[in-house]
Amino acid sequence: MADPCPCGPSSCDCFVSLPPASAAREVIFGKNSDRPRDEVQEVVYFPARSHAKGAKVQCTYIEVDQVEKTHAVILSRPAWLWGAEMGANEHGVCIGNEGVWTKEPVAEEEALLGMDLVRLGLERSSSAQEAVQVITALLERYGQGGSCKEEPTPFIYHNTFLLADRTEAWVVETAGRFWAAQRIREGARNISNQLSIGTDITSEHAGLRQHAREQGWWSGQGAFSFLEVFSLTHQPVRMEAAKARYCAGQQLLHQHSGQITAETIMTILSDKASGICVDSEGFCTTGSMVSVLPQDPHLPCIHFFTATPDPSRSIFKPFIFVPNVTFFHQVQSPTFGDKDPVRETPRFQRQVDRRHNLYREHQLVLDTMDRNEHERQRLQEIMRKFQRQALEAMKNLLAGSFTLKPQELADLFYDCVVTEIKLYKQLAAHPSAYSPWLQSRHSPLETYAFCASEADGGDKIHPTKAFDPREVHQTPSETS
Repeated sequence: MADPCPCGPSSCDCFVSLPPASAAREVIFGKNSDRPRDEVQEVVYFPARSHAKGAKVQCTYIEVDQVEKTHAVILSRPAWLWGAEMGANEHGVCIGNEGVWTKEPVAEEEALLGMDLVRLGLERSSSAQEAVQVITALLERYGQGGSCKEEPTPFIYHNTFLLADRTEAWVVETAGRFWAAQRIREGARNISNQLSIGTDITSEHAGLRQHAREQGWWSGQGAFSFLEVFSLTHQPVRMEAAKARYCAGQQLLHQHSGQITAETIMTILSDKASGICVDSEGFCTTGSMVSVLPQDPHLPCIHFFTATPDPSRSIFKPFIFVPNVTFFHQVQSPTFGDKDPVRETPRFQRQVDRRHNLYREHQLVLDTMDRNEHERQRLQEIMRKFQRQALEAMKNLLAGSFTLKPQELADLFYDCVVTEIKLYKQLAAHPSAYSPWLQSRHSPLETYAFCASEADGGDKIHPTKAFDPREVHQTPSETS
């Protein structure tokens, strides 16, 4: 039997800032993915591809019609599924989703997951508005349903989405196959596991209001508020907690209005006092993303991913879409093919070890932090300094203070991941190894050169347009 609205912590938070809330002429997007504590989140890149007419694509549970061309995407996703919690595409479109429960009952029948819709929206759109059209058309045609956790007991929810590009943002909120969307042209906005679109509806399902009348949820008189009509009459405890996070997120955005940068959003995502950075017994923030989308189309969009849990104790690493991106296998989980528990019937009857290389090294560092308060402070300061220098490097890249060659841009995320892994290993073996370098200031170019030198000699793979990173062989391991 599905758990239609779990009482335990299960949450996500998405943020977007547009001018004049942003400090510069930039749209800033951010998301925390809050998932089961032991779930591994990987970061994967898929190049643009062409597909045969009439082809199908296998999503997490069902097949859908494929389009003739899919855009290049970078995704942060639970390692067991096809879709993604959040991601971006080569056109500067960013999407994140969240679970929501409404008066419309959830369906145990397998259909598209909200996370599948995130990936499909990114692969098939060149603007946030087009992504809204893609997601809602697929929702109406195929529906949403199926378990959203890698466990035998089904865990099912409907979805809300925050979408952004260089010029605007959209919120899409759903109840079954029904939906409402709201365009945001300026200021800041956040969503937190609850409906938030009231009467300010930009577009909606053609039968939305008629359905609400037929169910007895709306009289047909007066203004139509999606929030009031579709929200549960009696909110469970976890939904009240989501409301508190939503209000805290609003306050933090308002507090920094006019001065919001990528670093601001990273700080908000790392805020544990508000509950935005989740760290509970059952759930935690398993991955985080922040994107800088300059309104100047000549400047590149920069997307930062942690690929590790707890953004307050992780490093956001930059990625830029360029040709021949270097494959970063260190943040990709092992694959199991037909032996994967998600592919077996019945599903999820056993567990496998999905930890990738960076996840393993990062967990060792977190264990050290948890055991020793002095080491926690020292290690966290080292990570923060590395983070600040990486942010400064990307800020100066956008300002034109220095440039990187095409191959250096293609290697950027890979180099940062390899450097982070080496950082953790050397800190474990030689605690003072990185301290002198990080205690002094360096130019952005020196920071990049340091990362590149640390990654030099690695096994770099430059995928072609037809390269699928899921096909790279890794030895699977299994736990009982």
